Amino acid sequence: MLKYAPGGDLPSVDPLLIPSYETRSHAFMVFDTLYGQAGAESGFAARPQMVAAHQIEDDGRTWKLTLREGLLFHDGTRVLARDCVASIRRWSVRDQSGQTLMQRVDALVAPDDRTILFRLRTPFPMLPDALGKFGTQMCAMMPERLASTDPFKPITEVIGSGPFRFKADEQVSGSLHVYERFADYQPREDGKADFIAGPKVAHFDRVEWHIIPDPTTAIGALKNGEIDWVEYPLEDVLPALRRDRRVKLEVLGAAGWWGVMRPNHTLPPFNNPAIRRALLHALDQRDFMTAAIGTDPAQWHVPMGYFSPASPMASDAGLAVLSGGRDLGKARSELRAAGYRGEKIVVILPATLWRARVFGEVAAELLRRIGMNVEEQVMDTASWARRLVSRNTPDQGGWNVFCTSMQGTDALSPASHAALRGNGAAALAGWPDSPTLETLRERWLEAPDSAAQRAIADDIQAQAFIDVPYYPLGAFYPSTAYRSDLTGVLDGQAIFWNVRRDV
Repeated sequence: MLKYAPGGDLPSVDPLLIPSYETRSHAFMVFDTLYGQAGAESGFAARPQMVAAHQIEDDGRTWKLTLREGLLFHDGTRVLARDCVASIRRWSVRDQSGQTLMQRVDALVAPDDRTILFRLRTPFPMLPDALGKFGTQMCAMMPERLASTDPFKPITEVIGSGPFRFKADEQVSGSLHVYERFADYQPREDGKADFIAGPKVAHFDRVEWHIIPDPTTAIGALKNGEIDWVEYPLEDVLPALRRDRRVKLEVLGAAGWWGVMRPNHTLPPFNNPAIRRALLHALDQRDFMTAAIGTDPAQWHVPMGYFSPASPMASDAGLAVLSGGRDLGKARSELRAAGYRGEKIVVILPATLWRARVFGEVAAELLRRIGMNVEEQVMDTASWARRLVSRNTPDQGGWNVFCTSMQGTDALSPASHAALRGNGAAALAGWPDSPTLETLRERWLEAPDSAAQRAIADDIQAQAFIDVPYYPLGAFYPSTAYRSDLTGVLDGQAIFWNVRRDV
C-alpha cells in the first residue's frame, strides 16, 4: 500500500468538470490517453500511448490512429475506437487544445473497432500533442456510454482503462480517496516510463489519498511513516527534511510552477482593460515569491512573463513593466483615470491550498495599497475550486480575483497555454475576450518554423501586457517529499506507476 497526502482535496472525479491539479492526478491514475507527453529531457514530445501506431495521409489532412490490442476498461469491456471518438468529442467541448483541434476537423469517425480516423480541413501536425497533453482536462478515454454525458455535467461512474481503478465505495469526501491496481491493465511493451509516456507499470496494489489540511500534521505523518508521500511540503520545513535520512526531497519538473493572479473579465471593475493595466505598475513578483515560496531566490525566477522560463517561447517583450520597479503612485493615478470608483473587489482564497492562499493574501493587500475596496473570502479548497467556475456576481457566489499556481508545462507554448487564451466564454475561469490574442495564437499555430513561432510569441506576450488576461507572479521550483524507501518516482508530478518500495 502507498499512502499519499495531496496538496488539496479532490473536487471532482470527472476529468473535465473542474480544472484542478488534484483532479488531474486522479484522472491520470484512472484513465489512459491515446498519446502521452514525455518529460523535459525528451523535449515534452507526444508519444503513442493507447495508440499502437498512426498513419498520416493526404498531405497531413488524414490521420489514422490504430489502437493497441487487448485494451480493457475497468468494467471488463474492450476499449473500442467508437469509445475513443466519443471521449474526444466530449473532451473537445471543454478543453482549449481540444477546441483548437476540432476547429480543424471535418470528420472524426471509427471505421472499425481499432481505427480512429481524423479528416482535417488543414494539416495539423500537433494532433498528438493535443490528444496527449499533460494538464487539467486531459483527453481521458472512457466508455461511450459515459463519454456521451453532457460535458458540463458529471459522469455517473468512474470507469477508465488506466493502471488504477477508483474505489468509489471507499471514498470519504474530504478525507480519503482509494485506488487499486487494475490487474488487466496492459502497459506498453516498448520504451521506458517517461513522465506520462511509456509503460505504466503499477507496483502497488492499493494507493490511498489522505487529505490532511494542516501541512505540519502531514509532515509529522511523513516523518513517522504514517504517510509515504507528501505532495508539496512548505518551504520552511525543507532544511529539517534534508537532514532526515528517512525522507527524500526531489524537485519534480524542470519547467517548475508559476503563480497566477486572475481577474474576472466579465464583471466590473476588471472588465475595463485600463484598470487591469493600472495594476501592473504596482506588481512586484518578488513579494509573491518570498511570501509563498521563501527568501531563497534559487527557488524562484523573476521577472517572468507569459511563458515558462523553460520554454523556447520565453520572451522579454513587454517585460519592462514588471522589471522596472514598483510605482504605487502611478497605479493609483491610472486607476482613478480609468474610472475606478470604489467597487468592492471579492478575492476568494482556499483555506488549505497553501500557495494559492498566500498569493491571494498578497494580492489582496496589494489591491488595498492602491486604493481598492477589497473583501477576502476564505473557504475550503473544494468549494473554492467549484466557485471558480461560477459566472455569478460576487454576492451570488461569484468572484472578482483569485490566485493560484500552475505547472510550467501548462505555459510552454501558445498551443497549450490555456490561461493565455482570449476566447471569452470558452476561456478558463476569468473568461478574457481578446480577438487580437486569438488571432496571434492562430498565426503561431500556422507558423512554418520555430524562428517564426518565437517571433509571434514575442507579439503574443506584448499583447498580453495590453489585454492582461492574468498577472504572472513568477516561476518557482518546489520539492516533493517521500519516504526514502520509495524508488522510481517519475519527474513531472505525483505519478503513481513505476513507483515501488525497496524491501
